[in-house]
Amino acid sequence: MIAAQAALETRMLLRNGEQLLLTVIIPSLLLVLFSTVDIVAVPVATADGGTGRSVDFLAPGVLALAVLSTAFTGQAIATGFERRYGVLKRLGASPLPRWALMTAKTLSVLVTEVLQIVLLTLIAFALGWDPQGSPASVVLLLVLGTAAFSGLGLLMAGTLKAEATLAAANLVFLLLLVGGGVIVPLDRFPDAAQSVLGLLPISALSDGLRDVLQHGAGLPWGALGILAAWAVLGLGAAARFFRWE
Repeated sequence: MIAAQAALETRMLLRNGEQLLLTVIIPSLLLVLFSTVDIVAVPVATADGGTGRSVDFLAPGVLALAVLSTAFTGQAIATGFERRYGVLKRLGASPLPRWALMTAKTLSVLVTEVLQIVLLTLIAFALGWDPQGSPASVVLLLVLGTAAFSGLGLLMAGTLKAEATLAAANLVFLLLLVGGGVIVPLDRFPDAAQSVLGLLPISALSDGLRDVLQHGAGLPWGALGILAAWAVLGLGAAARFFRWE
């Protein structure tokens, strides 16, 4: 039942034009545009003092943006409208347990993220990306990032009205795109703002991925700690305050 529901959720997600815009088109366009056109100067110095490419800085940030768009924005909007139209209530009364429904939604998010990451990685390679570091560290960061954003998305969808969720999720996506270290480095912001922005889950995920993929670092414990804290808080709050009707 979980596999069937996960397959259905994935098909519904991939058929939604707005979700495709958020999950595929926008991250791909940002990666290509900012890697080929010098709109925002990004640091490209490598760990050994050489000169890298803009894509080496941008690709990890865009991968983090892909996780944000699917696990948070897309899931919040879809779940919010399912709740409004009574879909969740009806599914809750079906043989599929509520925990199994949430598991299926999580699996759908993970499948979509795999497709996103494969596509964005191929585009980045075509642009000359030369990733470093351990794939295991990257996977751990992506999993924790998904848990953190998924919890926050479900919390928003389960507590706000659908229209408010739609507006708030898109607004948060735009704000984190600009201020989360995805395209614009955090060191371009005032010192006081940097200390606050650095605690955001999108900043932790993009910086952690950048440490590994651009600089070849091991496990970025600081970023992992921030993401784990957001995951515990978000999922715990979602489990406590989520309303099915």
